[in-house]
Amino acid sequence: MSENQLQLHQTLWNIANDLRGNMDADDFRDYILGFIFYKYLSKKMALHANVILKPDGLEYHEVIGHAQEEILLQEIKLDALDALGYFLKPTELFSELAKRGNSGGVNKFILEDLQKVLNNIEQSTMGSESEDDFGNLFEDLDLTSSKLGKSEEAKNELIVKVLTHLEGIDFDLENNENDLLGDAYEYLIGQFASGAGKKAGEFYTPQQVSKILAQIVTTDKERLKSVYDPTCGSGSLLLRVAKEVKEVGGFYGQESNPTTYNLCRMNMIMHNVHYKKFDIYNEDTLVNPSPKHIDERFEAIVANPPFSANWKPDAIISDDRFSPYGKMAPKSKADFAFVQHMIHQLDDNGTMACVLPHGVLFRGAAEGHIRKYIIEDKNQLDAVIGLPSNIFYGTSIPTCILVLKKNRTTKDILFIDASNDFDKVKTQNVLNENHLATIIETYRSRQTKDKYSYLATLQEVQENDYNLNIPRYVDTFEEEESIDLLAITKDLKALENDIEATDKTIADFCQQLNIETPF
Repeated sequence: MSENQLQLHQTLWNIANDLRGNMDADDFRDYILGFIFYKYLSKKMALHANVILKPDGLEYHEVIGHAQEEILLQEIKLDALDALGYFLKPTELFSELAKRGNSGGVNKFILEDLQKVLNNIEQSTMGSESEDDFGNLFEDLDLTSSKLGKSEEAKNELIVKVLTHLEGIDFDLENNENDLLGDAYEYLIGQFASGAGKKAGEFYTPQQVSKILAQIVTTDKERLKSVYDPTCGSGSLLLRVAKEVKEVGGFYGQESNPTTYNLCRMNMIMHNVHYKKFDIYNEDTLVNPSPKHIDERFEAIVANPPFSANWKPDAIISDDRFSPYGKMAPKSKADFAFVQHMIHQLDDNGTMACVLPHGVLFRGAAEGHIRKYIIEDKNQLDAVIGLPSNIFYGTSIPTCILVLKKNRTTKDILFIDASNDFDKVKTQNVLNENHLATIIETYRSRQTKDKYSYLATLQEVQENDYNLNIPRYVDTFEEEESIDLLAITKDLKALENDIEATDKTIADFCQQLNIETPF
């Protein structure tokens, strides 16, 4: 990581910590990330408008009061809606409100105007192609909340402080070669996740796990037509896949939590993913899959679904995603329902990799039936990777990665036991770069490695009654060193002789000193 990256990460995190006061990290996250996003949109808007105005010898702020102000703003708006997906007037830019908040007097009160600006960003997209991508994007940024302060003045003061601190940071958006700001945004999301306990699992997959999934689904590929995540959280997994290839044609995701859904859309835009290249949908994936996505087939699928979640299979029992299996995943454990959904969405030349609790490997009843169908009838299971316990925020359970493909040419399954390879960092277990490299290299080479991996035949899996518990295939048992009893007996006899000789010496000293022996 470069010095600039580290500095930006630290500066933003320091601002968050300095300003949040007694507010929960969860609540303040929505404000600080929302305002960083607003500044990003403002900067993008100003840069884009300046390019349009260059032939006229104008800069965007000079349009206000210009003789042709109305015509110029209309032209810029039409262009910006197509190119950026939204529009901001010069008076609505982040820098303008930050300046006003610091101006003193009546103008210092900016809460109402700020709320209007955020609403206007959403309103500007109405009826345009980007409407779905910007609609209700700022709904979690409640400027009337008592969490910001007891009085309107106190709320205004805190908001002005946040804007002022952020205004002092150069986002360097002119430099298209780097993704400093996008990475910093991702870093902040991760930092908030690490302090959010159990709730963090709802919106963030640790980067170490994201890297494994991303590298698996991009194996032997430089470009991807599409990548999909049915439980996309803040979008970190989708964006990680993009770092592993030269180009991704489209990003598709679904997220049931409205706040997290907003965070994901912001994260996409902050990483320079054009609004025409992503489609994120806000609904329960299992019960209400996106009507736009359900008939699509995706080249790469990555996911970290909620572990063993409750769901309602009764409502969709005849659904094409589940009916071929003859059994539905149990109501109290949706793990295999997510797997079935992803298989349905996977393209014939695609790869999917998802994180699941260990129970999916061996639980019986309906889950055992589904597992057998995937392995025996469809031959779609490519690999099972065991991860260490305690690497996810909010749960210490050990997890695994299932890798599935359609149209496989071999009938074998690779098992990798990476459960003992980790570093301890405070209370979390962490996979370092060497651990990640070993997992990926082993997956790609499909090698059997002593006490680490095993390439099992379909027959071996059948003999285990389709139980995929990793110790059945990868023997990690370490033999204890053999003990030479004759040598130990000899040593004990020698020790007894030494003790006897020492006792005689002590008794002799005691006699000379005319005192009792201690034994």
